Amino acid sequence: MGILDIKRELRKLDKEKLIDLVADLYKKNKSVKEFFDFYVNPNERDLFEKYQDKVFESFYPKRGFGHKLKDGKQAITDFKKLGTSVDLVVDLMLFYVETGIKFTIDFGDIDENFYLSIERTFVQALTLARKENCLDKFADRANTAVSDTRDIGWGFHDYLADVYFDFYPSSFVDVENDEQQPEKGKIIKLKRL
Repeated sequence: MGILDIKRELRKLDKEKLIDLVADLYKKNKSVKEFFDFYVNPNERDLFEKYQDKVFESFYPKRGFGHKLKDGKQAITDFKKLGTSVDLVVDLMLFYVETGIKFTIDFGDIDENFYLSIERTFVQALTLARKENCLDKFADRANTAVSDTRDIGWGFHDYLADVYFDFYPSSFVDVENDEQQPEKGKIIKLKRL
């Protein structure tokens, strides 16, 4: 059924039946419960912390060990669906990246799929921040993420640095001439923001 079919069927119900249907959904479906809880009491900060915990547990589970990146990505997707502010969505995405970097530092090199997931999320976070004109708000965290990957293999650091410079081109500093835009082949370093 499409959304028009659902709306047509719901319009046939009287108010009491509609209330019963929503209450039944609320009891039986965890995501519906969470949606209505947020709808009735939109405390974004509490919700953010809950999803931040889910992302963290996808790397550092309470029991056992091993990462489950899909759980962390699902937490980000679910958080977006609740209609939270873009700033907090970007914040959660960068938290995923930062936690992935910390996990690598704690346990050593992982595998290519792990790094690809972190890289994609980094790009998505900065793309969303640019689209919503809040890129400057996350500049320090993006810079730190790149700096923290300096000793990580698989071309991970190089890719994150390239992405960072694409989004923050004014962060280029020419070491030799201290100019803003480097020429090809010049040594560049990250400018502390």
